[in-house]
Amino acid sequence: MLFGEDLLVWLVLALGGAMAVGNLLALVRPASNPHREGDLERAPLARSIVFIVVGLVAAVWALASLIQG
Repeated sequence: MLFGEDLLVWLVLALGGAMAVGNLLALVRPASNPHREGDLERAPLARSIVFIVVGLVAAVWALASLIQG
């Protein structure tokens, strides 16, 4: 294969990690000033928590797949 046999697993790890970290940072450090009309001052709590959990599950699954073989 061009990029290796574990390309999909590496992509899931990257996207899951980015989803978890990005939403966590949006909760911890919201934007200081919304730039456009309609921008929220703070990220929605429930949606952010769901995205953090989904991202963590994906990242842990990908790490387990990489460690297993």
